Amino acid sequence: VKKVLALSTDKAVNPVNLYGATKLCSDKVFIAANSYGSGGGTVFSVVRYGNVVGSRGSVIPIFQKQRETGTISITNPEMTRFLITLRQGAEFVLKSLGDMVGGELFIPKIPACTVADIANLVAPDCDWDTIGLRPGEKMHEVLIPEDEARNVMEFENHFVIQPIQTFWGNKIGIKGGTKCPDNFTYASNINTVQFSGEELKLLLKDFIPS
Repeated sequence: VKKVLALSTDKAVNPVNLYGATKLCSDKVFIAANSYGSGGGTVFSVVRYGNVVGSRGSVIPIFQKQRETGTISITNPEMTRFLITLRQGAEFVLKSLGDMVGGELFIPKIPACTVADIANLVAPDCDWDTIGLRPGEKMHEVLIPEDEARNVMEFENHFVIQPIQTFWGNKIGIKGGTKCPDNFTYASNINTVQFSGEELKLLLKDFIPS
């Protein structure tokens, strides 16, 4: 095995629950694993992205089920979330697998929207029961925290967090990109594109009632 690419999540950034903490540990372990394989053996990197549209446990299937009752539960209508399709995620993983040298953390540029935007499309005729944030839940998702900004390179369609310790030996790391400012943050409410109404409608077309 020449390359291993782990899948991560926004929950690994500044984790507020045990699940996020375990994902953070996974990220660190996979990056550090290059210390053992950098002599020409296996190399390890990580891909981190946001919510896969319609995945189990996400808000979209919950709204679908609840809309039959005429009322849906909303934590906070101003809450924002990154959205990516399964195909987009898979394509980004394959691209990252081809680009990786070892030790990088790849983050795609993906649009975001508010929970209210999703609710208005998936359950347009329903009342809202605003229940507040649940334990371990964040108001906004973060894919790149400010603490990691000094190691971030921006490319046309993605970001790469370079490892603090390089494992490349005589190899050259990923070429190109533009260094991000030291105070850069990539979150679902900061430095990202928000879905337009038509874009979100197209993305969620399989979940919108006819």
